[in-house]
Amino acid sequence: MTHVVCEPCVDCKNTVCVTVCPVECFHEEDRILYIDPDVCIDCGACLPECPEDAIFLEEDVPEQWKHYIALNAEKSKVLPVLSVQKPPLGTRKKPAE
Repeated sequence: MTHVVCEPCVDCKNTVCVTVCPVECFHEEDRILYIDPDVCIDCGACLPECPEDAIFLEEDVPEQWKHYIALNAEKSKVLPVLSVQKPPLGTRKKPAE
């Protein structure tokens, strides 16, 4: 299994998760991060660091975000590795319940 960055990261991109990753599996795009499934060692260190709850174990990705599994695999192959913390884009507006 691997970890997957999903929708809640869009327009937030809080990068504190990359500082705890022991294998540098995060990749950066303008509005979101992705995890390379071939590099991720499934340690789970990033999960409690994500303030937006945007990172899931692959088997726990919510149904509406399942497409992020393939998207992480695809995008991580062409985007640069991110291994340092950067200022976040902002705090994502969570939908009303």
